[in-house]
Amino acid sequence: MDYKEKYNEWLNSKVISETIKEELRSITDEKEIEDRFYKELDFGTGGLRGVIGAGTNRMNVYTVSKATQGFANYLNKNFEAPKVAIAYDSRNMSKEFAEAAALTLCANNVKVFLFESLRPTPMLSFTVRHLNCQGGIVITASHNPKIYNGYKVYDEFGGQVTDEKAGLIIGEVNSIVNYEDIKTIALEEALKDNLLEYIGEDVDKAYLEEVKALTIRTELVKEKAKDLKVIYTPIHGSGNMPVRRVLKELGYENVEVVKEQEMPDGNFPTASYPNPENAQVFELALEMAKTSNPDIIFGTDPDCDRIGVVVKENSGEYKVLTGNQTGLLLTDYILSSLKEEGKLPSNGVVIKTIVTSEGARAIANYYGVEIMDVLTGFKYIGEKIRQFQENGDKKYLFGFEESYGYLAGEFVRDKDAVIASMLIAEMTLYYKEQGKSLYEALIELYNRVGFFKEDLISIELQGKEGQEKIGKCLDLLRETALTEVDGVKIAKRLDYKLSKEEDLVNASEEVINLPKSNVLKYILVDGSSFVVRPSGTEPKMKVYSAVKGESLTNAEEKLKRFNEKVMEIINEKLA
Repeated sequence: MDYKEKYNEWLNSKVISETIKEELRSITDEKEIEDRFYKELDFGTGGLRGVIGAGTNRMNVYTVSKATQGFANYLNKNFEAPKVAIAYDSRNMSKEFAEAAALTLCANNVKVFLFESLRPTPMLSFTVRHLNCQGGIVITASHNPKIYNGYKVYDEFGGQVTDEKAGLIIGEVNSIVNYEDIKTIALEEALKDNLLEYIGEDVDKAYLEEVKALTIRTELVKEKAKDLKVIYTPIHGSGNMPVRRVLKELGYENVEVVKEQEMPDGNFPTASYPNPENAQVFELALEMAKTSNPDIIFGTDPDCDRIGVVVKENSGEYKVLTGNQTGLLLTDYILSSLKEEGKLPSNGVVIKTIVTSEGARAIANYYGVEIMDVLTGFKYIGEKIRQFQENGDKKYLFGFEESYGYLAGEFVRDKDAVIASMLIAEMTLYYKEQGKSLYEALIELYNRVGFFKEDLISIELQGKEGQEKIGKCLDLLRETALTEVDGVKIAKRLDYKLSKEEDLVNASEEVINLPKSNVLKYILVDGSSFVVRPSGTEPKMKVYSAVKGESLTNAEEKLKRFNEKVMEIINEKLA
């Protein structure tokens, strides 16, 4: 069925509401109609994600309910009396989508625990295992602009579904041809039959107790937490309650919140792109900093799984740390503190993604700790935590990705900005007691392990044509077999789609033991590298570059030139 047939099917459907039909009739641009109906929303690294609106390629109660019917079919085929936990963030339509999903599950005789109000994504991950559920759903588009929403599916282990399970769920979703086949039930009936149960404070308390237990330097926090000055912004999202609450309960009394960004608001009036990677979201916090002079500033994204950190440089200027820089600081702080406290296990592991800073490897090696690479997407870190626990051979210590996601502890199986905020506060406090700022600690770390510098260039390519262009670019890169960049030889070529690692120096080849993914990575003989992959959640192609310099200035200069030369290669393939 082509896009036009699908469009007409929606217009003539008995199930689709008149409001949705009116929205469709108002569209005059044929390209717009095609974009809304040329495909179904796909499961990527983050599940479903798309623009809110009418159509098969949009987020609406029908695409959400269809995905949920497929999920319900999967659960009922694989589990006896399955239970599902559902959470949602502050985005437009999040509550409505969460309720629609809940009622479809209930209609399929699946018990649902629905949070009574918005909660962070990591709390959902915790809740799945805490309430012995067989699945979970979070309604969020994470850090995307306000026009987006999304739908993340979690498995019985509290992690986002990985490739095999996602494939089974997608198969079930795709088998639903008619929207008439999607079951639902009235809210009152679901409550009366005990198929739907609202949850809140009891789960909050259980989660926050686990978070607080991750404190490493308990005496320091107990005695000195009140001396730390923090500015925090939830960026209109779900982090406001849990982040402030956990800090308060640990004794961090001096926490100021950015008032203009405190309340949940899906229109994100002060931050059109509510992403802590974006320095603009901290403008209001920086205004406050002029008078309050905080030790640290941090902000969490709408579903509170990512956190951005702002530090004061020696010049007095404030600087937003990259996701890699915060990750390196946390890795070093956690490992050094555990070692000092005599709590560093001999089988400990740090996990990073293939696009995350190699500085983490240098830090892990410094402490004699194993480091492991996984594919992009925190679900692969969550999967490793489960495997470690099942096998009993390794102990998970810390994991992070360059896109501002961090996790300590094993009770959550996704990145967690509540945990990260607590550890960042503790780390800042520790260095403050030593007479150092967090920025000074970063420079010391660079001096010890090397000046690693990374960058991400996102190339936005909208619609069907954009997706085809991204696919073609990667195919051309594969076929070209690059041997050098800017006169520097390529040492290794890694093709994660073909599961092949080529060593060009020694003319050898190895199998990559990771799930297949359309990703290419090139490592040069001087230690520089770049990675090219399509985004799993946005209409973008992402190019990650990394260098190691002799100083911070040298690394920055080196990275600038390297980026230029890499993009010359990429743009040639996109032309």
